[in-house]
Amino acid sequence: MMSMQQSIKLSPYMSLYDLIVPKDNTLRRINDLVDFTFVYEELKDK
Repeated sequence: MMSMQQSIKLSPYMSLYDLIVPKDNTLRRINDLVDFTFVYEELKDK
């Protein structure tokens, strides 16, 4: 699950995410817990 999310580089500024978003942020927890891989299948033809 996370390997696909972590391997796609959407922006050169993605490393700022680690600097700006606190480690205990709710959005980080959601990202760790929810499998968003279905999105890649839905968007692959776009």
